[in-house]
Amino acid sequence: MATKVIIQHPVNGLTRNGYFGYSWTYLFFGWLVPLFRGELGVAALHMLFTLFTFGLWQLIVSFLYNKQYMTRMLEKGYVLKDSEQVMAEARASLNIAQV
Repeated sequence: MATKVIIQHPVNGLTRNGYFGYSWTYLFFGWLVPLFRGELGVAALHMLFTLFTFGLWQLIVSFLYNKQYMTRMLEKGYVLKDSEQVMAEARASLNIAQV
């Protein structure tokens, strides 16, 4: 099950929810998840893959989606901004080093 972690962009102060762990939301809603999270290109790509694989893509990516989403957010400059315990769990799950 996914665990929520708060992420924040240090330059503009924008705060978002990030998630790590298995994505039940992606399993049930598929390509709509990246669409609602504001990733239009990713949503379009996932929709195509879901259609071409007759839904098998959705079953596989539900294990991977939250980590991929968090990786994209961290590459955009977001940083973890939550309690130390939650941030430690997120770092362990996402395999990121503490700075």
